Amino acid sequence: MIRVEHLSKSFGVRAALDDVSFTVAPGEFVILVGPNGAGKTTLLRILATLSRPTSGTVCIAGLDPLQQGIPARQQIGFLSHRTLLYEDLTAEQNLAFYARVYGVPDAEARIANLLARVDLTSRRHDWVQTYSRGMQQRLAIARALLHYPRLLLLDEPYAGLDPIAAGALTSLLTGLVDDGCTLVLTTHNLEMAGAVGKRAIVLNHGRVVHDAPLPDERGFPALYCERSGK
Repeated sequence: MIRVEHLSKSFGVRAALDDVSFTVAPGEFVILVGPNGAGKTTLLRILATLSRPTSGTVCIAGLDPLQQGIPARQQIGFLSHRTLLYEDLTAEQNLAFYARVYGVPDAEARIANLLARVDLTSRRHDWVQTYSRGMQQRLAIARALLHYPRLLLLDEPYAGLDPIAAGALTSLLTGLVDDGCTLVLTTHNLEMAGAVGKRAIVLNHGRVVHDAPLPDERGFPALYCERSGK
């Protein structure tokens, strides 16, 4: 689903990513972790086709985003730090708006299905500004899934969530993987990373310093500290 080869990204004299290479198979759930400034968000933005690399190549579902931008983006759902939801619209209205933007066929049925999946059917007519942080995150994931993407990229989706909301999000993401969706997720919550992911890529100073299946969740924080020099 993802192939990254010798990827580098510089901002002036600062290298955010330095010779990064890895692959992600269809249906994998990969956790991307690292200290602040390690390059995680930069990498996700490049994978989401929102930023161009300085050098190296990226392939999404067999497509080169630089040459085949539209079909590549059709494969991708992206959740950034911002939910990109309109707070003065209801959940249903938000999804209807994005369905028109994406040109989603049979949008009404798709919206109803996603609202049920993120457990927001009973709140579908409520303004988003009345939602908790966890509810907004779930609705933002529904937005990212509207166009049936095969790859979901999530940048710190657990940020600001209480344990109950985090558990609901974990159940949702696990269900997506069970359905064959490929997930790449960044997080600073090492315990959560060890609990939900199947593989961890650790970035430090823009380079991959660890890429392997996750150990048990209690052992991952220690492994992370060793690999990242913390």
